[in-house]
Amino acid sequence: MPSAVTTKGQITIPKEIRKQLGIEPRDKIDFILEKDRVVLVPVKTLKDLRGAVKALKKRPAMSERQHAKAALAKRVIQEME
Repeated sequence: MPSAVTTKGQITIPKEIRKQLGIEPRDKIDFILEKDRVVLVPVKTLKDLRGAVKALKKRPAMSERQHAKAALAKRVIQEME
């Protein structure tokens, strides 16, 4: 699927490829140079992974933060003993 390069160096990724790779508007793309070709790879962020793993327990964010702080404090105390 050929695509032209504009005078600003921009290209259009064909719709079929965007759909297959799940590329949406404002997504980031990484260009990887492999010898004499370029590979385009969608860049995923932590925000993209949000909700990918189901929480074990449903707790409000503040409660979760307090739980994490308590667990860290307990570990630090154990290491100091």
